[in-house]
Amino acid sequence: MGYDFFSMKTAVLICEHLNCGSVVSVQETDVSDQSMWGIHSGCFQSGFDLSNCVVSRSSSYTLKLTCSDSVRLLNGSSRCSGRLQVKTNPSDQTWSSVCEADLDLQDAQVVCRELGCGAPSVLQGALYGDVQTPRWSPEFQCGGHESALLDCRSSGSARSSCSPGKAAGLTCSGRRGAAASTALLFTLTPSSLSSLSALGSEVDEFRLVGGASRCAGSLELKVLGEQRPVKYNDFTRKAAPLICEHLNCGSVVSVQTTIVSLQSMWGINSGCFQSGSDLLNCVESLVSSVTLNLTCSDSVRLLNGSSRCSGRLQVKTNPSDQTWSSVCEADLDLQDAQVVCRELDCGAPSVLQGALYGDVQTPRWSPEFQCGGHESALLDCRSSGSARSSCSPG
Repeated sequence: MGYDFFSMKTAVLICEHLNCGSVVSVQETDVSDQSMWGIHSGCFQSGFDLSNCVVSRSSSYTLKLTCSDSVRLLNGSSRCSGRLQVKTNPSDQTWSSVCEADLDLQDAQVVCRELGCGAPSVLQGALYGDVQTPRWSPEFQCGGHESALLDCRSSGSARSSCSPGKAAGLTCSGRRGAAASTALLFTLTPSSLSSLSALGSEVDEFRLVGGASRCAGSLELKVLGEQRPVKYNDFTRKAAPLICEHLNCGSVVSVQTTIVSLQSMWGINSGCFQSGSDLLNCVESLVSSVTLNLTCSDSVRLLNGSSRCSGRLQVKTNPSDQTWSSVCEADLDLQDAQVVCRELDCGAPSVLQGALYGDVQTPRWSPEFQCGGHESALLDCRSSGSARSSCSPG
């Protein structure tokens, strides 16, 4: 089967259709160009019959999907969280829930490892819904080192009952070997883009590569451990301010397309986001030659403005601690403003007024800058050295 147009949500549906467990990995295999079947994931996810979503195509990329054999997590916010179910008897292919009282930390460590996730962080069943007329698994007695839950010793006989609301739920901390990594959840409405928030998940990180600094370059995204460029489309252009913010960079300076050799990329389905789905369900695998090249400023940004060239000025004066400081209006003159506008690739300054863009809550203040007006960046200017301790309100 061809890998074009394939999304992670489709992988979940296929594992489920095969009566397998959770998605462990999705990879591509490069083969000789040949006729294949392609699946339009948006069509499949909309509930259409699979036969109506299949197209004949020629491709050199095939799908390699790994589902877990005997454990799965249901109703979670990611593939590494949910209510735990186990297939204890492969011959009858039925799934049993695990009673919360029968799941300890060692058991959870084994489950998270089996699913290719990080260490367990939450063991709580009520988070993921109750079980209707459940079938219960036996109690497992893992040492914590096993590769799979069914490798552990067990009590042998299944439970006959479990207290209501006590079906075991589990949250693993993310992808194994990258437990500290972060996944992104965009909450979008048709009219606006909100801030980025964080979830432990299998979408590990955005990054910019190949630019002059960590805040510039070609946008890449890691999904299920696979790092690829992000295909340029209208959505990724609109999301640029959020990506700069997530990377703790400044304002957007430029968004451009880059033509590269035809290759596998991640695409982000904007219509999916606008329905409120999380990032994993809206990422598609495709082949393209058009990538997004994004440049964010390193050390200045404008907040709460009506465009990228207006807003309340903040400066990152100390790259080592990566914190932002506001600039007191009394410390910003026309020459300073000229440098900021130049650094952000905007035109000449037209208004210097702080109250237009909201007040600052418990601010940290920058030192006074003393620019000549010809510098390329604000941090190239001389400064008073020490930061202000206060500034008049507004």
